[in-house]
Amino acid sequence: MIHNGKDTFGGYLEDFTPGDIYKHWPGKTITEADNHVFTLLTMNTNPLHIDEKYMAAHQHGKILVVGPLIISLVVGMSVRDTSGKAIANLEYEKITHDAPVFQGDTIYAESEIIEVRESNSKPDRGIVYMESRASNQHGELVLTLRRRFLVPKGEIS
Repeated sequence: MIHNGKDTFGGYLEDFTPGDIYKHWPGKTITEADNHVFTLLTMNTNPLHIDEKYMAAHQHGKILVVGPLIISLVVGMSVRDTSGKAIANLEYEKITHDAPVFQGDTIYAESEIIEVRESNSKPDRGIVYMESRASNQHGELVLTLRRRFLVPKGEIS
């Protein structure tokens, strides 16, 4: 059988069940370039993210990766398995930076489906609510976030 990439990219509403866990693969090693480009694109020039000399005297002793990069990375890592067919992202909430991330760390993520429900206004779609968790190469939890996305129901044949 031939599988078309768009057919396996994300899921329809019926494909999600509360309690399901998706382990996203592969992980991503955060490079100095990743951190600097994201920092400059978002105009977040806090010395925590760009100044090695400043950070040498800081409690962490080295540059911290900018937090929104990790959020974006974890959401992006989850798309293929979960929201690839989404009509829209509706909400991000309960975002916690559980531990620092440093240049050179490798981030791995998983997502757990919390709730699945049909739309109240449109019968051809529904809302998936999930929690994504990211860990570094040592298995330490570094980020947790929840989000809701709107996804179509499967095509009826």
